[in-house]
Amino acid sequence: MVTRPATVSDSAAWLAMREDLWPGSKKSHAEDIKRYFAGELREPLQVLLSFDELGAPAGFIELSIRAYAEGCVTDHVAFIEGWYVSPAMRGKGVGADLIRGAESWARSQGCVELGSDAEVDNLSSAAAHLAVGFEEAGVVRCFRKLLC
Repeated sequence: MVTRPATVSDSAAWLAMREDLWPGSKKSHAEDIKRYFAGELREPLQVLLSFDELGAPAGFIELSIRAYAEGCVTDHVAFIEGWYVSPAMRGKGVGADLIRGAESWARSQGCVELGSDAEVDNLSSAAAHLAVGFEEAGVVRCFRKLLC
């Protein structure tokens, strides 16, 4: 398995995995990827992709830096904006390898904490986070009111 920063030639693989993680937004995903490589996005700041022994895409992780993350105490927190492992590769160390890459990147950015979140009902994501050493910081409901 190889985990490395995404390159322009990885765009199609990243797009397919992004669509698996967040279905229904293929056009906006493609635009985000294009803007990422053009340096026009605020986040993610870093994207790592994992590939299996045959070079097939196995997963990705999108990272940013936040001034605040639930349960964290510093104001410069590396944050996982998206974390995906293809179903066929789950349970084979791909997720852990992506997290190790994220931790390394976070340290290179001067961060001492790595934050993340998951939907409250996404139990498989919660289990994956716990399996790679995260501790649950709390459960939050977010609200929105449109002002127009």
